[in-house]
Amino acid sequence: MCNLYSMTSNQQAIAALARILKPVTTNLPLFEYIGGNGFGPIVRNTLEGRELAMCRWGMPSPAGALKGKNYDSGVTNIRYTTKPYWKPWLTDVHARCLVPFTSFSEPDQATGSNIIHWFAESAERPLMFFAGIWTPAVTSVRLVREGPTTNDLYGFLTTDANTEVKAIHPKAMPVILRTEAERELWMTGTWEEVQHLQRPLPDGSLTVVATGRRKDGTHLDEGTIVPAQASLL
Repeated sequence: MCNLYSMTSNQQAIAALARILKPVTTNLPLFEYIGGNGFGPIVRNTLEGRELAMCRWGMPSPAGALKGKNYDSGVTNIRYTTKPYWKPWLTDVHARCLVPFTSFSEPDQATGSNIIHWFAESAERPLMFFAGIWTPAVTSVRLVREGPTTNDLYGFLTTDANTEVKAIHPKAMPVILRTEAERELWMTGTWEEVQHLQRPLPDGSLTVVATGRRKDGTHLDEGTIVPAQASLL
């Protein structure tokens, strides 16, 4: 389960790769750390065109998962897309989104150390996108200390781990859309046309760029870069 990722690219790069049509009027900060129930940028469809928006990470939880709780911190990762609960969002192109990121982390569960490993396409951490869903204006108690708040919420799909991720976290990895064709299909196609995108990246597509820290970005790399070969031993 991915509950921590970073996004240290900029809105111009996101706009170009995600084909955003609405003007981006705000400057995005560096997101060295986006954790569950935190806020991050997404790209979503609107009637006026595709836009960049800030939303809260964690889709509304099914009622059965909230028994005995007085809050809902949300579902960050959607794995079982055959469940009827997720169907309204997955089948509606207006409820799908692209979640930009530059690296994501998994704890080392293969050895049981739980040391965080950060994965990216390469040490330069080029911009990539998770396949996501979102929903508008949900009023709920996300944190007890906050009380009720109203937020646009998002989550992203996960799938089986590829070789690199499996060496650290055998259970799952995020669904990543690497090409323009994949991103466009996710944002425009029917569920029948896009469901095959819920699959691992090809082996060799990712590398471990850092370990042990709670934030990530190339500007934090001095002395912390871990060669992929060594990190997977």
